[in-house]
Amino acid sequence: MDVTQYIQKQLQLPEKSINNTLQLLNEDCTIPFIARYRKDFTGNLDEVAIEKIARANELYLQIQKRKESILSSIDEQNALTDDLKSKIEQSYDLTEIEDLYLPYKKKRKTRADKARENGLEPLAKIIMAQNTADINQSAERFVNENIFSTEDALQGARDIIAEWINENAYFRQVLRKKFRQEAVFTAKVIATKKEESDAQKYAQYFDWQEPLRKMPAHRLLAALRAHQEGFVRITTQIETDDAIDWLCEKQIKQYHTETAEQIRQATSDAYKRLLAPSLENEVLAEAKERADRQSIEVFSTNLSQLLLAAPLGEKRVLAIDPGFKTGCKVVCLDENGQLLYNETIFPHPPQRESSQAMKKIRSMVNAYKTEAIAIGNGTASRETESFVKKIAFDRDVQVFIVNEAGASVYSASKIAREEFPNYDVTVRGAVSIGRRLQDPLAELVKIDPKSIGVGQYQHDVDQKMLQQALDNVVVHAVNSVGVNLNTASKSLLSYVSGIGEKLAENIVEYRKENGTFDSRKTLKDVPRLGEKAFQQAAAFVRVRGGVQPLDNSAVHPEAYSVVEKMAKSLKISVDEFIGNKTHIESIRLSDFVSETMGELYLQDVLQELQKPGLDPRKSAKILEFDPNIKTIHDVTEGQTLPGIVNNITHFGCFVDIGIKESGLVHISQLKAGFVSDVHEVVKLHQHVQVKVLSVDKATKRIQLSMVL
Repeated sequence: MDVTQYIQKQLQLPEKSINNTLQLLNEDCTIPFIARYRKDFTGNLDEVAIEKIARANELYLQIQKRKESILSSIDEQNALTDDLKSKIEQSYDLTEIEDLYLPYKKKRKTRADKARENGLEPLAKIIMAQNTADINQSAERFVNENIFSTEDALQGARDIIAEWINENAYFRQVLRKKFRQEAVFTAKVIATKKEESDAQKYAQYFDWQEPLRKMPAHRLLAALRAHQEGFVRITTQIETDDAIDWLCEKQIKQYHTETAEQIRQATSDAYKRLLAPSLENEVLAEAKERADRQSIEVFSTNLSQLLLAAPLGEKRVLAIDPGFKTGCKVVCLDENGQLLYNETIFPHPPQRESSQAMKKIRSMVNAYKTEAIAIGNGTASRETESFVKKIAFDRDVQVFIVNEAGASVYSASKIAREEFPNYDVTVRGAVSIGRRLQDPLAELVKIDPKSIGVGQYQHDVDQKMLQQALDNVVVHAVNSVGVNLNTASKSLLSYVSGIGEKLAENIVEYRKENGTFDSRKTLKDVPRLGEKAFQQAAAFVRVRGGVQPLDNSAVHPEAYSVVEKMAKSLKISVDEFIGNKTHIESIRLSDFVSETMGELYLQDVLQELQKPGLDPRKSAKILEFDPNIKTIHDVTEGQTLPGIVNNITHFGCFVDIGIKESGLVHISQLKAGFVSDVHEVVKLHQHVQVKVLSVDKATKRIQLSMVL
């Protein structure tokens, strides 16, 4: 089976699409570039399909490499038969391949190895042949200076038989299937740990049983964390007696004989000592991987929605990182997020300098022509919002509450120190709050996604898998929006198709030394940015007000000549053509189709020309929280409150109702009727109305419902 056949079997995609996509990937084309600018070549595959092809290709190469290694190892042992070689070569299931390799795998010395050294393998074969009437008499022949009795001989033979059973690929395959279908996950509290305060959050798993295949991702990961932290013991088992009986049935020819009893003892030992522990670890690892993938999928969806959240746009912002004792840190930013001024005010207890603070805020709003105020949603947020709304401004100023999750992580990061070497972490944190109102995507790419607060057990899942998935999400978000070449940070540029961290650094340095870019073409002057990088990156960066109007659009430079021909055919300039719906709709695509640019490509060009450079994100909206709700003590059962969804999990969503503690809307309370996927009902940052079902002030837990 070649790579195309393998991928086609996995993904059911057309052969031509797979081959052409692999060709582009092998030419170092990026997924965003392929998905957007090579649709005709791939058969209009989207980023998800292209990513799946790339992953399947990697897995195919991994399987091939492993098979080569295994075949070489068995061949070195002079044990490679034509039949075994054929089975390994024809298999593309890594588990099956490892089962076939198991008898030849180098391992530490086993009980069976010791028995073989003592010459007991012939006795094991005699037992398995099951054609001797007196097995003890057969065993006596093997008693020697190392084997002191017939029982010692039989024990050694049973050890060899147990290893044969364990290494039987058919037995492992059938039992593995039983484990996958029937295994029950059990957790039991460790008695000495039960009363520890840290153990109480896992009380649900002190005596827990559930079929493994039905266990939701969040429950499995929570139970595994409880085990990891030493509070519970876990097992994952099927019915032991049933498994042993089935194995015996497959081996014993005639029951109620001495030989049959030897085989049964060996089988019981093989299952309990070798097969069950191995298969338990295997199916638990598989379940953990499934849970990881499901949790990463939730995290990825949340992150995508967060990164593509509505931006305020290029407006001047005054940002406040609220606080009580240490005061509120205030920064003024220009429309590009540059820091103009910073100050600390003390409107709240214990200082209560509200009058002085109001004057300062009003003065800053006027001096720096502020158009919006961003207030972090942490400690003292609602009090600060109430204080700001009492100020009589001379201009129309919108007030937004901004999720500040991760701002403190950014403020202490290397990126923040490079951006603001002369300011402390408090100022940097306030800047981050303001910038994420202006453009969430541009600011959040600077923060480790795991610190943004929209994950589900993100520290428990496979970190390599998580990082790869989150990187893909960020790359997709950045390239779907596009970046301003003259204002984008190094962090933002590094996610642009074809650029990466080093080239992003070179672009920023070039900008510092030479001033702003007046065209995309100037990118080629950046050190180490060659033709390939330019091809991949050019259409994802924007140059506003440059010499070429198409530079502020998603039209790729390779299509500029086609756009010029279209305009010329209408006897107008490119400037007159861009944005003119009537002219654009009059174009007959077939007149401009070529080998390199098909109809799908040109359709995208015309669509982009109608609204060049349009940000696909919606505009930011203000949510007015209930003014009477300031702390959890103001929340009572039965209230209906406005809120905003700030995290989504498999079991429901969390809603910010304007206080420090978010409330949980369980999946069963999202709407009337059954809900299988939370994301089908709510999106991150969605404004919702919720009803308070219960408030536990001691544990600070709030249960909400969207079924009003």
